[in-house]
Amino acid sequence: MTTELVRLVARILLMPTFMVAFGVMIKGYADVGDGFSAGVIAALGVALQIMAFGTKDLNRMAIVRLAPRGTFLGLFIALLTVFVPAIRGQALFTHWPPPGEEVIHFGTLELITAVAFDVGVFLVVFGFGVGVISSIARAQARLVSARERAQRLVDQGAKTGRAR
Repeated sequence: MTTELVRLVARILLMPTFMVAFGVMIKGYADVGDGFSAGVIAALGVALQIMAFGTKDLNRMAIVRLAPRGTFLGLFIALLTVFVPAIRGQALFTHWPPPGEEVIHFGTLELITAVAFDVGVFLVVFGFGVGVISSIARAQARLVSARERAQRLVDQGAKTGRAR
């Protein structure tokens, strides 16, 4: 059972959590980006939602429904960045554009294959994290429901036994 204050704070923190995860993922590529850590941060933001709202609202959360698809999309993106160079006769993980070539910039972000790989890793980690967290939450809810059902049966049996 959670209070309305906990739910309000969870709602307020979701977007800033995603913004921090996005910032960690790209870091402007003047520094090293980190898709794995960003995926964990974003998954923890969803875990906070699940803890605050419970499993009844789990299926209504679009992010929980879409996360498994994001896992496969991320895996596809990461594998493309690894194996497309091999198909072209180059070594695995060969960066594009090659060193010395002109790089497309989006602000301070350089659009290179490392960015695509980090996006793929982010989607894989985020999707896996949300999937595992939601599976654990659902299993816990089923366990609690089964215990409550068993307790009701025991209580009904005790009442029936006393009535005779």
